[in-house]
Amino acid sequence: EIGSGLVGSEMCIRDRNKSMKKELIQLLKGKNAYIQTHDFPDPDALATAFALQEYLKYYGLEATICYEGKLERASAIRMLDNFGIQVKGGQTKGALPEDACVVLVDSQNQNSNVTDIGGQKSACIDHHPVHHECEYAYRDIRKTGACATIVASYFVEDGIIPKPNVAAALAYAIKMDTADFTRGTTQKDTDMFAYLFRYADWDLVQNMYADTLELADLSAYEAAIQSIEIYDRVGFAFIPFECQPALIAMISDFMKALDGVDVVIVYARQEDGIRFAVRSDEKRVNVGVLLKEMLHGIGDGGGHPAMAGGCISKEIAERLGDTLHETVKRRFMQGIQEMRDGKSIEMRNV
Repeated sequence: EIGSGLVGSEMCIRDRNKSMKKELIQLLKGKNAYIQTHDFPDPDALATAFALQEYLKYYGLEATICYEGKLERASAIRMLDNFGIQVKGGQTKGALPEDACVVLVDSQNQNSNVTDIGGQKSACIDHHPVHHECEYAYRDIRKTGACATIVASYFVEDGIIPKPNVAAALAYAIKMDTADFTRGTTQKDTDMFAYLFRYADWDLVQNMYADTLELADLSAYEAAIQSIEIYDRVGFAFIPFECQPALIAMISDFMKALDGVDVVIVYARQEDGIRFAVRSDEKRVNVGVLLKEMLHGIGDGGGHPAMAGGCISKEIAERLGDTLHETVKRRFMQGIQEMRDGKSIEMRNV
């Protein structure tokens, strides 16, 4: 079994993690518990929430999975039926009861992609960098390629064998969030995937790879391809009409495969402003930091070293007007060059 034969510091870490999870169980015992993902849950968020819900059931605890926003992609919607996930979506601000005990997964309190829908943000399980220091009664934030990896480790450390559909959902999420182990992958991700491989219903995993692209998506790909500009191995693409953030992310992944491109900045016009999806294969260029700093004063963003997202408000986008593209390219190219030169990039205002 994964984890058998651990000695020294590894055994101490395992025992400490097990002790920490007891705190989570005690925290939620007798409470009105909710598991909240970010506003537009992707496979990693859904699988993490689902697996945590099932893990809590082992200890006699019930929790409702919820989110604000919507499921944007057919693949995310398919996950619900394919793996048997029940979620409560589209809440309005303050909809949860005051006594609700909320566990944030694949997200953190005060992040721009997490709407406050009420309740007490009592716990956080996430793998993203911390941008806003918040107090949680239970906190498990660590560097992994997928948040699903963290919850998978809960089953391993407590000796709980996950159900075939739960193991399948977790395995699928790890594959998706690490781009088949090519992006931000850690040893923990591969260990947990090997563990899940034994118990997962692989027919369910295979079902998720059919028909992932919708006909309506092709116009966004066409617009991005026609607008591509490459400067010093940095690719820019603009989509001049509204499309789902998940699709923008897919197009940025698609562009990253281009020969001669190491960093990708895809941005699209949305009803509420301009949304970005940024990718990097260049170790010197941490796009989580890059996006946060380059949008300072005109928007908000952040994420992992190899993958990040953000937005510019509609008001700022309108104020930039015809200078939008020039501003985006100038800011990002300057920040990327500073990173390549080993300098600390500076925040910029409009």
